[in-house]
Amino acid sequence: MAESPHCFYCREDLGGKRFVRNEGRPVCVRCHTKFCANSCAECHRPIPVESKELSHKGRYWHEECFRCTKCYKPLAKEPFSTKDDRIMCGKCCSREDAPRCHGCYKAILAGTESVEYKGNSWHDECFTCFNCKRPIGSLSFLSKGSDVYCSPCHDKKFAKHCVCCKKAITSGGVNYQDEPWHSHCFVCSSCSKPLAGSSFTKHEDQVFCVDCYKSSVAKKCSGCQNPITGFGKGVNVVKYEGSSWHEYCFNCKRCSLSLSNKRFVAKGKDILCSDCGSK
Repeated sequence: MAESPHCFYCREDLGGKRFVRNEGRPVCVRCHTKFCANSCAECHRPIPVESKELSHKGRYWHEECFRCTKCYKPLAKEPFSTKDDRIMCGKCCSREDAPRCHGCYKAILAGTESVEYKGNSWHDECFTCFNCKRPIGSLSFLSKGSDVYCSPCHDKKFAKHCVCCKKAITSGGVNYQDEPWHSHCFVCSSCSKPLAGSSFTKHEDQVFCVDCYKSSVAKKCSGCQNPITGFGKGVNVVKYEGSSWHEYCFNCKRCSLSLSNKRFVAKGKDILCSDCGSK
C-alpha cells in the first residue's frame, strides 16, 4: 500500500484529505492559501482554492472583487476594458474617454446630440443663450467674448438701434449726423423715396430728396424763378429784403452786370448796378 503524501510546508499527513499540487509538490489547502495562492489585485487578500479566481494580464481577482472601478458593477460575466490599469465596464470607459461638456462638465457620450464651437463641446441642451438661457439648437447665434447669444438677444443687447423705428439694425444701415438708421427707414419726408446713396437735403429737421425739396420746400429765385436748392451751380445764394437769388442770377436788370459782392441800387422790384441806378 502506497504511503500517504505529506504537506510540503507543514508536513501534515494528507491521506484522505483534499490537497493541491504546487510545482509537483503536495500542499494542504491551508498552506496553499498561506504560501502559494495569488493575491487579489483589489482586496490584496489571498485567493483560496475554494474561491473562483479571475485573471487578466498577470493580475488576479476574487470573482466578487472583479468590479468596475467607477460604478462597482460586477464584471465576471460582463465585457470590460482597462484604462491606466483600472478595470471598467464599457459604459464607464466611454464616459472616461468622452469629451466634457463646456456647460455642465459632464461626459458627452457617443450618440448624444452635441454642439462643437471654437474647440469646445456642449450637450445640445447645454448650449444655451448667455442672456435668455434658452437652448440655441439649430438657431443662428453670435458670440461676444466667450459667451454665445441667440440672434434676438444679441441684437437687443449689442446692435445699434434705428432712430426712426427703434428696432435693431442687424445689417447695413445708414449713419447720418452720428445717428443710425435702417436703409429702408431713411427716406424722403415727402415722397418716402429711400435716400441711401443719393443726394438729399435737410430742412427743419426733415430730410428731402432733391426733387421734393425743389418742388415743395426750396425758395424760388427772384431772378429765374427756379428753386434755389443749394446743389451744384446754385450753392451760393444772395438774400435781400425777403427775396432770394441764385448768385449767378443776381445781376443788374439793365446791363446784366453781376452784382455779387458789389454795390447796387433797388428801384421797385428791379436791382440795378450803381452806374445804371444813377442814370
